[in-house]
Amino acid sequence: MPVYDFKCLGCGDTFSLVMTIRERETKEIRCPGCNSPEVRPVYSGFFAVTSKKS
Repeated sequence: MPVYDFKCLGCGDTFSLVMTIRERETKEIRCPGCNSPEVRPVYSGFFAVTSKKS
């Protein structure tokens, strides 16, 4: 499952959430620290694990 990073505009904390793509589209995201709904996505690097084929 993807990991999404967010920044709270209320308290300034950054946090990560693991959720499905459907949850990301429909779920109301709140800061776990202050419970504020005023959060914005933080864009970060991408990491993928693949199998090595010979």
